[in-house]
Amino acid sequence: MSVDTIHLMRRTDPSAPLRDLDDVRVLASVVTLDGDTIPAGTEGTVVAVWGAGEASEVEFSEPLGPLATVGAAQLARTERAIP
Repeated sequence: MSVDTIHLMRRTDPSAPLRDLDDVRVLASVVTLDGDTIPAGTEGTVVAVWGAGEASEVEFSEPLGPLATVGAAQLARTERAIP
């Protein structure tokens, strides 16, 4: 796979409701790629948006750094205050 292909897969789509590095909260429990369950209400960071925003890859801090592919309907953007 070329770098150009990867860029096209990960580019930010202005019509997508979520974009890379958005802070989000899961609205329902999800299972990570490692098999851990992330409970509803847990916050994470979008690290990739798939398709036209149908799903996003989200990284969570607890347990340490798991990733989960989460459908758009299961995510809500959060606003974090910058200190």
